Amino acid sequence: MANSDSSTGSRAPSASNGTGGGAGANGGSRAPAAGPGIAANLDTEVGRVVVETGLATRTEIDFCREQQKQSSDPNQRSLADLLVEYNFITVNQAKRIRSTIDERRGSQIPGYQLLGKLGKGAMATVYKAKQISLDRTVAVKVLPKRSSDNIEFVERFYKEGKAAARLSHNNIVQAIDVGSTPDGYHYFAMEYVEGKTLYDLMQPPPIGDGRAFTEQEALDIIIQIADALHHAHQRGLIHRDVKPKNILLTPQGVAKLTDLGLARATDDKEAAESEAGKAYGTPYYISPEQIRGDVDIDFRADIYSLGATLYHMVTHRPPFDGETPSAVMHKHLKQPLIPADHVNTNLSAGIGEIIDVAMAKDREERYHSTEDMLEDLEAVRRGEPPPNARRNVDLDKLADMETKAKTVDIVPGGESAPASGDLWKHPIVVGLMAGVGVSVVVNIILLVVLLLK
Repeated sequence: MANSDSSTGSRAPSASNGTGGGAGANGGSRAPAAGPGIAANLDTEVGRVVVETGLATRTEIDFCREQQKQSSDPNQRSLADLLVEYNFITVNQAKRIRSTIDERRGSQIPGYQLLGKLGKGAMATVYKAKQISLDRTVAVKVLPKRSSDNIEFVERFYKEGKAAARLSHNNIVQAIDVGSTPDGYHYFAMEYVEGKTLYDLMQPPPIGDGRAFTEQEALDIIIQIADALHHAHQRGLIHRDVKPKNILLTPQGVAKLTDLGLARATDDKEAAESEAGKAYGTPYYISPEQIRGDVDIDFRADIYSLGATLYHMVTHRPPFDGETPSAVMHKHLKQPLIPADHVNTNLSAGIGEIIDVAMAKDREERYHSTEDMLEDLEAVRRGEPPPNARRNVDLDKLADMETKAKTVDIVPGGESAPASGDLWKHPIVVGLMAGVGVSVVVNIILLVVLLLK
């Protein structure tokens, strides 16, 4: 399947509440102005759905049709409005009918035969489909009509398709086509992947499979996604929404990165400036700089999110939790991370080090490249320590301590002998020297007294 949760960021722009043409979505409201052919076609579809679902009889439909004909209202009421007015259906049922019709209209994609729904998210519905020209199975993401009226959503939708088209990697869901239908629905055709998202696999039953990944299993998956991100970063693209819900896993264990709805080119200064001060991403996995809405977001934001995803996989909980998205994001900014190997003591120290470096709040302390993180992941999978990861130790302070350190020799009795440079400062030596000095002074005085006699 392909993921339908496109750009579900905590502060992502909200969709338009408009429902497009036709009536019924708002119960008894009047239908927007439309040509007689469009209105008639819509009423025909409404009547068909109402009868199919058993909400009204054919006689009740005919009665409402007759009322339409007798009406002198220039803004003729729709069939859905009249069905609500005469209590044949409810306002909520009218809304559901409108949604069903929208889906049916969206399913008429030229060149594709839709076979069934794979999933539905806040911004789009994804269908399993057959690409007729090449006789192959694909996934088609369709933007609902209400979002199609929102220019920003449509632009972001096409950007996703174009971003995916720039990438060609076995661990990235491949783009096939992007376009629109004659009646204004926008679609994005992509590679069909047989499998489930990590999110679905980790969710407890009955929602998901309740799967708990071992360290080795998690490393195998994250290495594939790190390689995919390295490919994207080399081509100047940052994903900005790496999370379990955007990683598909096939039955054969192949991991696929999907949903480039928030992807941005690193050199797209216009987009960066337009998004300044806004947090785009998902609260559980978002990087601190994305929360702040920094303009110069780079590949290290993806490294942070990949580290957060790995943390969730091996500890079976997200790095930070809270009652609200804002509370979670505040912890990403301010609260120290509990090391993964402290939460799950069965983990190796190496994987804990990798996560610590990847999720450093200061991006300057993270990996200097995705390739460096990939190298560490592969090393830990082989049972070796990660060569690039370092614990949070101030190396400058260690060097300073080493410079100022004093060498001591252990003597019998457990006491330490001072370094030769400090010998004259030792209390015992000082005491002996004082005694010798007093003795010399006394002897000199006695000698002088004897000579005077």
